[in-house]
Amino acid sequence: MNQTIREQIESVLNDKLVQTHALSGGCIARSYRIDTATKGSFFIKYGAGNTFETESASLRELAKPKAIQVSQVIHAEKALLLLEYIPAGNKKKDFFSDFGRRLARLHRYTAPSFGFYEDNYIGTTPQINIPTGEEATNWSTFYFNKRLLFQYRLAIANGLATARLKEGMKSLEKNISSILSGSEEPPTLLHGDLWAGNYMCNQEGDPVLIDPAVYYGHREADLAMTQLFGGFSPAFYQAYQVEYPLLPGWEQRQNLYKLYHILNHLNMFGQGYLHEAEQLISSYL
Repeated sequence: MNQTIREQIESVLNDKLVQTHALSGGCIARSYRIDTATKGSFFIKYGAGNTFETESASLRELAKPKAIQVSQVIHAEKALLLLEYIPAGNKKKDFFSDFGRRLARLHRYTAPSFGFYEDNYIGTTPQINIPTGEEATNWSTFYFNKRLLFQYRLAIANGLATARLKEGMKSLEKNISSILSGSEEPPTLLHGDLWAGNYMCNQEGDPVLIDPAVYYGHREADLAMTQLFGGFSPAFYQAYQVEYPLLPGWEQRQNLYKLYHILNHLNMFGQGYLHEAEQLISSYL
């Protein structure tokens, strides 16, 4: 950690840094636990090119329902995020059942319109959240325009869109309303990027949400993301369904929600994700 960052943190906290500990994980920013002379430990991220104000807004939004713990935001600016430090612990026996119930309770927190009051990021990719026109109240329109179409146009710009992908997207545009028919619900608070790398376990054995990309959407989108890259324990999904049952047909809609994240990975990491994106679209053709 360079001297400029140290001095900036000391100024914000009005305390001296006595020790820093580099932490693993994440490819976008440098992460540290810092120990201060009198105020204890904190977690920081920093790095040029980041916009941590949007991550801090997501964390504050996730804290509102008081359903799942998130780190308290101490200070945020473009290249620096200072958070409460939450020590990691071991999962208690019913960790995933408890996690499923808590996520279901978080998903009962709603808003008048889809999207969010500001745009943010999904990984390193901009996530466009501010709805226009009917997107505010029509989920299929919001999801296609602000999620799938945005990523698809980015794939074209990156030279990654094959003829198969283009034809599939044309078909989805025509049919997305019918695919999502029957899933109508109020706009629900979503973590937005909920895979196995974006939660942790605190010292009490309870779940903690990290690295969110918050917006208000359909809760099936959050649950679909949990099924990517290994998925969560079956106990998580069972407990969620008991606490807040999903609407009939949710299984048939999961690939549509996975598609957003796979297209994002295509744009961030390249054509290794192209075949999976094409397969997800093909499931609706």
